[in-house]
Amino acid sequence: MWEWVRRAVLHSLSTALLRLWKWARAFWYKNGLLTLSMLSVVTGCLLGFLLRALELTDLEKQYFSFPGELLMRMLKMLILPLITSSLMSGLATMDSKACGKMGVITITYYLWTTFMAVTVGIILVVSIHPGAAAQKDNYSVRKVVLSSADALLDLIRNMFPSNLVEASFQQYRTVLVPVVKSPAFPKIPGKPVNFIYFAPDDKNPEIHRPVFLELTPSPEMTYRTLAGTSNEMNVLGIVIFSATIGLLLGKMGERGAPLVNVCQCLNEAVMKIVSMAVWYFPFGIVFLIAGKILEMEDPSVIGQKLGLYVITVVSGLAFHGIILLPLLFVLITKKNPFAFIQGILQALLIALATSSSSATLPITLKCLLENNGIDRRVARFVLPVGATINMDGTALYEAVAAIFIAQVNEYELDLGQIITISITASAASIGAAGIPQSGLVTMVIVLTSVGLPTEDITLIIAVDWAL
Repeated sequence: MWEWVRRAVLHSLSTALLRLWKWARAFWYKNGLLTLSMLSVVTGCLLGFLLRALELTDLEKQYFSFPGELLMRMLKMLILPLITSSLMSGLATMDSKACGKMGVITITYYLWTTFMAVTVGIILVVSIHPGAAAQKDNYSVRKVVLSSADALLDLIRNMFPSNLVEASFQQYRTVLVPVVKSPAFPKIPGKPVNFIYFAPDDKNPEIHRPVFLELTPSPEMTYRTLAGTSNEMNVLGIVIFSATIGLLLGKMGERGAPLVNVCQCLNEAVMKIVSMAVWYFPFGIVFLIAGKILEMEDPSVIGQKLGLYVITVVSGLAFHGIILLPLLFVLITKKNPFAFIQGILQALLIALATSSSSATLPITLKCLLENNGIDRRVARFVLPVGATINMDGTALYEAVAAIFIAQVNEYELDLGQIITISITASAASIGAAGIPQSGLVTMVIVLTSVGLPTEDITLIIAVDWAL
């Protein structure tokens, strides 16, 4: 009898272990990579704050962040072939009428959600009034920035790149060159005339360094605009060119079929590369997040100065991303939004770690196709366009930052100026590149639209990456 009981117990245990093993294997097959990515985000945050106590040098921080740098380079490598192949093959295989209808719906949806994000940000920043708790430093570094007209013209120029090869690694940007006009100095008996001379260096007498004496009155300083470039991919220009070629290939019919086949093959090859590379992402995320935390300034000092501002922005982003967008999803599709979010959770984690919608594009496309079953033709069109112009978070962030800077300067904004900020923040977010800290570049458009000091952008640089 006892033998029978022993066998029954062993059989029950073995059956339970087998079921547990099958469940664990199925869970790992379906959610293993997502679980690793979530653990890597938490590990990166903990590791970054623990290593801050060691006070690493800049060189040591650079070495430590190397695996994270590889992750960013890997993702950026896939952006260009993915955007071109996705748009060309996706638009070429669609009917022109259907493509036009989808384009109108897509752009309309993007503009409405961006405007909603700006509205949420403005309501919160006016209600919380975070500028009352922040103060300017006694000193400030005056940074010369472009006017809103020059920034807007740069956006239009980048829509039509003069060189497609150059657009893959550079974009147009107007630069300001200082021009000094020295005033005439009268000769005063008994006093030397101000001048600039060269003196030997204290450590190395063979090297002579210029010594500038303060001129009175100060020389007149003006700035001249010149054509320049920045080392950022011109995603907007590539998207417009690829979309145009895709539409024309679709109208060419059989004559354009060979190039369409090439684009489809290239797209499938890139997605296979993404499928292989995703297993490196959890490892890279740890060092990417930890490295960024190591580069941050003292969190306690930042919290005292900008704590309310950070709470305002985070609250607006959370309300927009967790309540408004899922509510829109329910109203339009009549489906569970959180099941959809679960399918793209890995893309959200990669976006959190990289701070770049463009770099996250390969993972987003993979999640939508494999997890959420989105039509391949729709995803190929909507995602590259969305990664370029659908910047809800940037729009909310810029609107809050502009009103925050006005509050710090005790500058009262009327209703017309607040409406101007909402419109310009929405427009500026469209021109913002999908790269880290791109919002700082386009924020000048928002500030100059209502006459706010553009040099006060330096107030929020310390928390820009985290937000």
